[in-house]
Amino acid sequence: MTQPVLDLAEVQRIVLTALAEDLGEPPRDVTSEATIPAGQVDTAELVARADGVVAGLLVAAEVFAVTSTGAATFEAVVSDGDRVRRGDVLAVVTGPTRALLTAERTALNLISRMSGVATHTRKWADQLAGTTATVLDTRKTTPGLRSLEKYAVRAGGGTNKRMGLYDVAMIKDNHKLAAGSITAAYRLVRESFPDVAVQVEVTTLAEAREAVAAGATFLLCDNMTPELLTEVVAAVGGSGVELEATGNLTLETAAAYAATGVDYLSVGGLTHSSPILDIALDLRAG
Repeated sequence: MTQPVLDLAEVQRIVLTALAEDLGEPPRDVTSEATIPAGQVDTAELVARADGVVAGLLVAAEVFAVTSTGAATFEAVVSDGDRVRRGDVLAVVTGPTRALLTAERTALNLISRMSGVATHTRKWADQLAGTTATVLDTRKTTPGLRSLEKYAVRAGGGTNKRMGLYDVAMIKDNHKLAAGSITAAYRLVRESFPDVAVQVEVTTLAEAREAVAAGATFLLCDNMTPELLTEVVAAVGGSGVELEATGNLTLETAAAYAATGVDYLSVGGLTHSSPILDIALDLRAG
């Protein structure tokens, strides 16, 4: 698979924020400073404690780089997006022992969270394998971690829907009510932001037809049954119109929704409800 890309500047921002939260002011790790000589150097392994999909190796490496002021070496054994088994070594890091242990929890918090999102996403991608549908994420992300979680979705085989309120217009029920209709809302967005992609949420076949007549080329079909979605696909699908099923989707129903012919299934749970992938840092003995 094509490797997803992370913005290094954004990674550094998040890592510094996370470390500051853990180290306090003045920054210190009182336990490591008290028990470990300043000059001691050790090697540790990042080890999977459960089966899953890895994401966030670069992020973990950056944490060790910061706490060691660049003295630690980080060697990834696997790549983001790889499936791993319990007990697999993901990376080997060597450096000042204090720095390794100071980095431990922050590095594990971030890589475990990202790998959990990637693992969950891969389950959806596997369910949709062989269909024309792709799983999408949403904006239901952890505040401050959106770029990492959306990267993890890509590492797990999913696709990002939009990064925020700024890059894609999404006309939802409250916008329709405020503007008076789907047609009015679409026209107002187009007049104000002619170069921005527009997506429209619809809940009925009539709304789907209205949105397409207004000019929409991407519809969010919210809380529709597979039967209703099949009707919508037949009525407005194709001809440059992309369709997304959204709302209360489950892994058990994914195949049925994909079979309707929609292009995407959007799943907020990829980022708001994924459990972490348990990953540990183990110092090598002796």
